[in-house]
Amino acid sequence: MPVEKSAGAIIFRKEEGKIYYLLLRYPSESRKEYWGFPKGHVEKGEGLEQTVKREIKEETGLEDIKIIKEFQEQEKYFFTRDRKKIYKTVTFLLAETKTKKVIISLEHLNYKWLVYKEALEKLTYKNAKEILQKANEFISRKGL
Repeated sequence: MPVEKSAGAIIFRKEEGKIYYLLLRYPSESRKEYWGFPKGHVEKGEGLEQTVKREIKEETGLEDIKIIKEFQEQEKYFFTRDRKKIYKTVTFLLAETKTKKVIISLEHLNYKWLVYKEALEKLTYKNAKEILQKANEFISRKGL
């Protein structure tokens, strides 16, 4: 069975004492559109942080990214492409930005900066919701 490895980030920014999370709206061929985090394939010879920073820049235009090294979560799932079942792992890091303006790539339909509860409601998949919960708890615990 083919295996794919990707990396992504839960991106947050602080404004007026509140934390906002960045969600991207993805199109989908097999299902309805969905909301999730920036992510993409790990390219040959690329480290996790390199992939995350590259994907964030490509998908959002954000460059002032500070990776929070102590946070890392993984999402695992199966999907079908061209009638083949593929096992995918996505490693998510936590990243902070001070930039509000996002320039989404052509592979996305929209974006939103949302406070935790709104982001949790907007996310489409259970795995993503669980990762956001862990990220939010981590930020609270660390006082970020």
